Amino acid sequence: MKQYSGVNELPSGKAEGGVIKACMVLEGGAFRGVYTSGALDAMMLAGINTEATVGISAGAMNGINYAAGLIGRSGRINLKYRRDGRYVGLRPLMKDKGIIGFDFVFGEVCEDLPFDLAAFLASPRRLAVGCARLSDGALHYFEKDCGELYRAIRASASMPIVSRPVTVLGEDYLDGGCAEKIPLDWALEQGYEKIIIVRTRDRAYRRPEEGGLTRSLKRRMYQKHPAFLQGLLEEAARYNALCERMEALEREGRLFMLCPSSPVTVGRLEKDMEKIGALYWQGFHDAEAALPGIKAYLEK
Repeated sequence: MKQYSGVNELPSGKAEGGVIKACMVLEGGAFRGVYTSGALDAMMLAGINTEATVGISAGAMNGINYAAGLIGRSGRINLKYRRDGRYVGLRPLMKDKGIIGFDFVFGEVCEDLPFDLAAFLASPRRLAVGCARLSDGALHYFEKDCGELYRAIRASASMPIVSRPVTVLGEDYLDGGCAEKIPLDWALEQGYEKIIIVRTRDRAYRRPEEGGLTRSLKRRMYQKHPAFLQGLLEEAARYNALCERMEALEREGRLFMLCPSSPVTVGRLEKDMEKIGALYWQGFHDAEAALPGIKAYLEK
């Protein structure tokens, strides 16, 4: 099993400092989410611990560790285990009915990188996870006290086409990104006046329309769920409109947006461990450089 050569150099420990009345909003993007892992570690080391965290897909996977104040844990999961067949590939596809081995992540990985779920559930910090409901395509949020948090995170990060739907509290869900890529509206609807968004694409990125073959495959797979399918087919337009909206809110001082300082070339299922490791440090150093701006924004 090949690991990132610098995995032992990642920071570790428990976040210290008070909790800030603000919301951390985390974009998905599969293994591009390692950028977020680095950025959150840098912020935790600087004492930036928000009251609420909301994430979709890889953002949900990062979010649970950030909300628990576990420095380095998200990064280590991917930088140690990406090439482990129990985590990604045919074995989880057969066992977990999806390309990501969530049983492994929430089971054996926790033996190596402990996570105290009971303590997390008892803590005052909020975590919300966005999932796309198969029946109507709606984005539904599960908070950490929903009773099936691990299943909600599994659903939020279960990519369409290569994963079967995940049942949470009696209904079927898939990747929250099928409905919305960045869960900004949850933070706004909850009334947070301070919002930090961590992106996994550079500021200039806009999503291109998919090719005809991909659209045909989606139609064939989800024809029995027309509302969900419509959301899939409108992903690019919806994402690009959201980017414009976030930039407008940023200009108004309504939110702070941290974006990769250069275009991200790591693929959704990237195998190059050194490339993934470099993305972690890009996120870490981008966040370090942004700390004065983040603190000034939070103090206004």
